[in-house]
Amino acid sequence: KNIQVSNVPTYGEYTVAEHTFALILTISRKIFESQKRIKEGVFSPEGLTGFDLNGKTLGVIGTGNIGRNVIRIAKGFGMNVIAYNRSYNEALSQELGFTYKDLDSVLRESDIITLHVPLTEETQHLINEEKFSIMKDGAIIINTSRGGVLDTTALLKVLDSGKIKAAGIDVVEEEPLLKEEKQLLTRRFNTDELQCVIEGHMLAMHPNVVMTPHNAFNSTEALQRIINTTIDNIEGFVSSSPKNTVSK
Repeated sequence: KNIQVSNVPTYGEYTVAEHTFALILTISRKIFESQKRIKEGVFSPEGLTGFDLNGKTLGVIGTGNIGRNVIRIAKGFGMNVIAYNRSYNEALSQELGFTYKDLDSVLRESDIITLHVPLTEETQHLINEEKFSIMKDGAIIINTSRGGVLDTTALLKVLDSGKIKAAGIDVVEEEPLLKEEKQLLTRRFNTDELQCVIEGHMLAMHPNVVMTPHNAFNSTEALQRIINTTIDNIEGFVSSSPKNTVSK
């Protein structure tokens, strides 16, 4: 119908990348367990041994605006970075000092894997039972992209078996179905939807999972960028010079 649409394309490229490492560090240095112990009045470090990021291999799935900032941070920690993307940007790989590989190679060789791709038909359950099976024993998975990129059923299995040591999750598959538990009383769910909701809660309660409530984008600076870009978009429409337009 010839309707022009604008969006806010790049507000969180630094914010989400930083949150990714907040999840990684929470896992690697047992921050949650340490804080819980202190609140209980126990100051012993016994059982809280973490691991260094320096020298570990980080696999970055998706090297767009967020992924490339994750790589920059990782290099600051002295990590070896390998990455998968639909198309290779060799200039970027040389600039940031990482290597592109096919998806299976990245999954097979990485100590920590972090997801930074949009949710499409192609990426739905990109990381599934088959992909988990080729990962290193004891690998760590981080998802700050979209819940559907990661197969929750498969993730719970590999967490329970110990194949995957830990997961840092900011997004889950159940988000479109349920924002608050009270909604369970106000609408009907089919079997698949109920399974998705239950698995999301199992994931949140799992001892080897650190989860945040889709909060990776939520910084003062990112919110201001959203406001500023939205204002620019509106002014663009008014002046017949639309900005950040979305093509089909």
